[in-house]
Amino acid sequence: MASILSSFKYSDSLSVVGISICTAFLCEGISWILIYRTSSYKSLRSTIDKASKKLEIMKTVDNKGGSNKKSKTKKIDRVETSLKESSRDLSLAKIKSGAVVALVLFVVFGLLNSLFDGTAVAKLPFAPTGFVQKMSHRGLPGNDPTDCSMAFLYFLCSISIRTNLQKFLGFSPPRGAPGTGLFPMPDPKIN
Repeated sequence: MASILSSFKYSDSLSVVGISICTAFLCEGISWILIYRTSSYKSLRSTIDKASKKLEIMKTVDNKGGSNKKSKTKKIDRVETSLKESSRDLSLAKIKSGAVVALVLFVVFGLLNSLFDGTAVAKLPFAPTGFVQKMSHRGLPGNDPTDCSMAFLYFLCSISIRTNLQKFLGFSPPRGAPGTGLFPMPDPKIN
């Protein structure tokens, strides 16, 4: 079986993609064991969902009264504060799992790096520019810009597969949670 796969033209790239898929399932399994099945995660998630729906409803309802506007603003601020606190608690609950997942990813990356050191695992259909070419050609001999290193292919696969797997399994962060992205929205009241 191994000799059949090694003689196949795309064996290296398929191996990297397959290992990336297995790693994504392993990391999500670890996350499920350490986070998603716990009652504290489930209660925090439902709190965030309820608060974000309540906030959305409060912002869409239009009150024309002047005295009601101040009380409405205070209620919105209270719900936003509650939502931020719950999101912060959810992020803190994910730290332990994040450390274990990072360790697994570092080990797998090191293993793949030793297996495919100096080997082009794929050919890009274009010549990337600047910074992207430095990433895609990292550790490869020669000057062919269309050669793709294992690190670049594994990076692209890991990001896309794990994100889509989280959405498919229902483990993606709640939609209304503030600060769930890499760059959270700034608070307009502070500025």
